[in-house]
Amino acid sequence: MSILAERGQARPATPLPAPLRPVRVLRGRRGEAQRPPTRARVVAGRRPAGAPCAAPRRVPVRWPWLAALAVASCLAVTGLGLFGGGSASAPVPAQTATVSVGQGDTLSSLAARFAPDSDASAVVARIEELNRLDGAALVPGLPLTVPVADPATVPAP
Repeated sequence: MSILAERGQARPATPLPAPLRPVRVLRGRRGEAQRPPTRARVVAGRRPAGAPCAAPRRVPVRWPWLAALAVASCLAVTGLGLFGGGSASAPVPAQTATVSVGQGDTLSSLAARFAPDSDASAVVARIEELNRLDGAALVPGLPLTVPVADPATVPAP
């Protein structure tokens, strides 16, 4: 150490830090072209953050269209119900005949047998009205007045 001291070049006791190297900043994904730092990154559909017109985009009001669509669909369903819901079956026949109730017969089976083209529930209601039935059970052999579409289908008594 004495030799170094004589020449005037003494080493300090602690080493000096190494000079700093510039750090490379990676942007985006690999393979993406490097842009100069002054150029803003443009993404499709978005404005750059520092742009003067970077205000949030207003979403158009859609509720009037939704309300109009709901009203139109309600009107369509109602119209289909009125025009398409009409019964295509024939009305309850005006002619009547007296028949005897068989074993296992019900009012709906009698309605289907004697007025097949008419609405079964309307024919059952007419049978109950003609015979003054109040939901009573049918007894085999009981005579009932039944609306008949074709008198030829009624068996002879």
